[in-house]
Amino acid sequence: MSVWEYAPAPESRDIANLKPSYRPFVNGEFTDGNGEPLKSINPATEEVLAEVGTASPSDVDTAVKAARRAYSRVWGPMPGAERAKYLFRIARLIQERSRELAVLESLDNGKPIKESRDSDVPTAAAHFFYHAGWADKLDYAGLGPDPKPLGVAGQIIPWNFPLLMLAWKIAPALATGNTVVLKPAETTPLTALVFAEICQQAELPPGVVNILPGAGDIGREIVEHADIDKIAFTGSSEVGKLIQRQVAGTRKRLTLELGGKAANVVFSDAALDQAVEGIVNGIFFNQGHVCCAGSRLLAQESIVDELLEKLRYRVSTMRIGDPLDKNTDIGAINSQEQLTKIRELVESGDSEGAQRWTSPCPVPDRGFFFAPTVFSHVEQSMRIAREEIFGPVLSVLTFRTPAEAVTKANNTPYGLSAGIWTEKGSRILWMANQLRAGVVWANTFNRFDPAAPFGGYRESGFGREGGRTGLEAYLDA
Repeated sequence: MSVWEYAPAPESRDIANLKPSYRPFVNGEFTDGNGEPLKSINPATEEVLAEVGTASPSDVDTAVKAARRAYSRVWGPMPGAERAKYLFRIARLIQERSRELAVLESLDNGKPIKESRDSDVPTAAAHFFYHAGWADKLDYAGLGPDPKPLGVAGQIIPWNFPLLMLAWKIAPALATGNTVVLKPAETTPLTALVFAEICQQAELPPGVVNILPGAGDIGREIVEHADIDKIAFTGSSEVGKLIQRQVAGTRKRLTLELGGKAANVVFSDAALDQAVEGIVNGIFFNQGHVCCAGSRLLAQESIVDELLEKLRYRVSTMRIGDPLDKNTDIGAINSQEQLTKIRELVESGDSEGAQRWTSPCPVPDRGFFFAPTVFSHVEQSMRIAREEIFGPVLSVLTFRTPAEAVTKANNTPYGLSAGIWTEKGSRILWMANQLRAGVVWANTFNRFDPAAPFGGYRESGFGREGGRTGLEAYLDA
């Protein structure tokens, strides 16, 4: 039997236009930050990509003052139709520089180029296009008779979707007339700083967008700054709880999009081949670095053996390696710290008695890589069934009846997303009503649209991003 071999198909890293150093962006200019510089690492090779200047507490204050001036004098009073022109311009510039942004994202983050090229960057542009359309229609959004912007928004984004999370935060804030002070993740600041160049290209008024690289202390300074009106955070549930405590009792508005442990529920009447593709997309997309990843597979007992056989075969065909190779399905884990966490949780699955299957695919010797792994015979008491692994690791549980499936799916402190696989529309509607999750996908997974609100319940946070509902978080209506 002949076996197909994939010849390397690397994208050129030269397209990223990497610079030896990057600086914070404050009041429309790149400035020297007063914090300790950090080195941004390519997780696939462990090489240093660039040195990045970071902010200090005094830089946070300078940025907030610049954002306040821009809000009071320029951006807040500007007619919505004029603000829309800037957002449309930014969206088009993201499209024009899409290849550069995609390569840079894959270098800095570790995700496969086909994901950053085909998903992250186009969706980031789509968010600016979508919200540009709302900028002059806020009076008709059903959010009150005279909705007003809140003022200055402090925004903190994670490392798993650096450019896309930036777009989710900045686009609605600007469309509604707010100005922004944003901190990118410590390990993935580069596309945010190239976005600052795009703001300059678009001739966005100085101070409307400010970008401050740094570690958690800079995020804390933004959260605690007295002249910030709204905090938007995407990240871990633990940090989200800290932020909620810090903001409690202040006038600040807050939205949190936190962790998840989503159930992907497959019934016996589901189209199994289609379900397998959805399961693979649900947990192995972006190396499992997805808050809404379908990390718990709930399979009906009568089909679990057949489903696992199909799933293992499909996963064994996936290619792990160089993120810039267009053939790569699974790239690098974002950091050594995250890789250590994944390994520790996988070892707990072994010690607690789950049955581990790991793909036989070759794993690169250098870089932060972890082969896709599937655990069967998982009990709900096990850590791998309860804790967010945030890596390419799937836990498989079983159920007999729809009621048991609902009970097991909801047996988690999280509530961000879920998936249902069945041919019965009535069962989909019934179960979607029973699941305590912000987003429920039916016979698909990981589908996003700027017009569709996204967010969670319980320890997955509160508030919504995207859609008409997402505008409300940035308006005093």
